[in-house]
Amino acid sequence: MSDTRHADAPSATLAAPAFTCGLDATLKIISGKWKPLILYFLLRGPTRYGELKRAIRDVSDKVLIQQLKELEADGVLSRNDYNEVPPRVDYTLTPTGQSLAQALEPLCQWGTQNMAEMQKLFAERDGWGRARA
Repeated sequence: MSDTRHADAPSATLAAPAFTCGLDATLKIISGKWKPLILYFLLRGPTRYGELKRAIRDVSDKVLIQQLKELEADGVLSRNDYNEVPPRVDYTLTPTGQSLAQALEPLCQWGTQNMAEMQKLFAERDGWGRARA
């Protein structure tokens, strides 16, 4: 038995993930509790880390940094380090990130239009959980 490889044998390279549809590909990028909000706030223009942290309430530094790194690795945003003392860094959407953030705008509009109804629904649902406990 020989250990020769044929020219048509598959290589050991990593394959790109297979997506079931376009929504699957989109969700792969924006999965994460805070990523859609990061995109929303960056749509306004270059934003410093501290501004993002204040805008996205309740996110920990660790998670915000992790999700910013993931979005950068995915080509959705760019990190601009000005190499100054004190440090100055801001984040900007890439053209891909711009188009993705703009695609999320209708969801923002829907949320704004239905916010009161959703607050009522979630309050009722939270009440059900407490009644069962």
